[in-house]
Amino acid sequence: MADIQQELDKIDPSIPFRATTSHVHYTWAKTFSCKPELYLQPRTIEEIRKIVNLARRCRRRVVVVGCGHSPSILTCTSSWMVNLDHYNAVLKVDKRKKTILAEGGIRLRQLNDEANKVGLTIPNLGSIDDQSIAGAIATATHGSSMKHGLLSEHVKSLRIMLSNGQAVRCSPEQNQELFRAALVSLGALGIITEVEYQMVDSCNIEWTQTLKPLGTILDTWDTTLWTSKEFTRVWWMPYMKRAIVWSADRTSKPLRPPQENFYGGSVGYHIYHNLLWLSNHMPFILPLVEWFVFGMQYGFSTGMTTSAVEPLRNGLLMNCLYSQFVNEWALPLSKGPEAITRLSAWINREPGAGGIPFSNKGLYVHCPIEVRVSDGSTSHPRPYLDNTCADGPTLYLNATLYRAYLQDPPCKDRYYEAFEWLMREMGAKPHYAKNWQFTPSSYVEQTFGNDLKQWIKVRNEADPDGMFLGEWHKQAFGLGDSKSFPLAERQISLDKGRPGNCLFWRGVLSEENASARGGSARVCGSANIGKSISAKKLASPTASSSGESFDMMHEAETEKSTMFNGSEYDDEDHGDLTDR
Repeated sequence: MADIQQELDKIDPSIPFRATTSHVHYTWAKTFSCKPELYLQPRTIEEIRKIVNLARRCRRRVVVVGCGHSPSILTCTSSWMVNLDHYNAVLKVDKRKKTILAEGGIRLRQLNDEANKVGLTIPNLGSIDDQSIAGAIATATHGSSMKHGLLSEHVKSLRIMLSNGQAVRCSPEQNQELFRAALVSLGALGIITEVEYQMVDSCNIEWTQTLKPLGTILDTWDTTLWTSKEFTRVWWMPYMKRAIVWSADRTSKPLRPPQENFYGGSVGYHIYHNLLWLSNHMPFILPLVEWFVFGMQYGFSTGMTTSAVEPLRNGLLMNCLYSQFVNEWALPLSKGPEAITRLSAWINREPGAGGIPFSNKGLYVHCPIEVRVSDGSTSHPRPYLDNTCADGPTLYLNATLYRAYLQDPPCKDRYYEAFEWLMREMGAKPHYAKNWQFTPSSYVEQTFGNDLKQWIKVRNEADPDGMFLGEWHKQAFGLGDSKSFPLAERQISLDKGRPGNCLFWRGVLSEENASARGGSARVCGSANIGKSISAKKLASPTASSSGESFDMMHEAETEKSTMFNGSEYDDEDHGDLTDR
């Protein structure tokens, strides 16, 4: 830790360095945890630049985290963790263009609340609005609508802090390659500090949800199921062979809250939670649990319908209930009936088991399996890592497994191995922020082809030392070898921790970096230091430090680069908060 204080002494002390050493990070689902060496919460662009410059000089990795909703190791680090919850202001509202410029840490809920004050709203949402705008973009978040693609398709421009401390603006007209890479960046390019987002007029939606036989779902798949309303999603119950169809359209009707029943609140929540816990010990009860729980919630007879009118910003959200694993893949919508039929045959032990070559003996899974759609085929420019189909609508199939009282279900590995095999068999692409674990990086490289190569090219130019690379990027894309990326972080242990089956992640920087620092690998976060670090008076060293040498190297690289010319705009005047 002495090296951090030494370098901190050389940087402008008037810019705060808000760091603590006691933070323990958990994913939202408590699937993974880690203890970063430093946990930082900057409040200005100058503070973010100071963090990046200091990390480069001290040879540290930087990970940005919001609500931690991704249940994988994507946000795990033993190095430096940056949270932008205090960097969350709305900078500008253009009511004529219906756009909002906001800082990257603003949560979707906050953005919608601020937008609603001027009669605007986000045009499409996923299941939650707890994510930061930067995190939702970076992880290819999507909703369920044939009229919308990824949430990133509504981004008009971005500002991103690169590893050399340069804040870069990118858009379809400026630095387009960087823009396409940053629209789904997976935290590997830099820190997204500002987002200009296209909004729409505030409105209500009227939604209905109806219990239908699975056969009806498949019969209407290519006709009315996905096109009759702007928003449609399906929750498939595999043992009952039924599904709940939820669909919504914009409306001018007045608000009408959903009908409540005694089971739909805390009573049903706790009953289902305890039944899921019991099923960990007696998996064979899961078909009965499905029948009882969803019958009580949505009715035991097909055709049961409920409806409501809610603001769009609220009506698209759903309760994620409990800690969970999620394994979601994107495939052509036209392949949906085959995928569902084959998976249903395997789950229900039908003859042939859908051609899936994994044992289903004694295996029982959770419900519902979520079925959603999007259409990003008309988006331009497309993100390099857009996992939707480029030539038509996309189906998302999500095999969710709940972790009752944070305990892993016994079916997880066998279920997910079979599910991922089927998805690969059908040419699907994994959703990045989920729990896919049986698919090699070679499959991802093959599936994304030249788009992945272009993303890697841009990523490597934006972050040549791998300051923003970690174990997840290595496992997913084969990125981050120690010789090429000295700041990339490697997993050294994954141990059972608390609470429940939460796994504690520990990492170390690459061997080349460790060698440069004295010949032995330094486990990030292992230093014993105080509760916080504060900037001291700027020192005047008599000789160049290694950190200064790295700074000079990066300055030289920036001068040579023509990719990001004319893109620094730190001093740009954003004007009044609202353009009228």
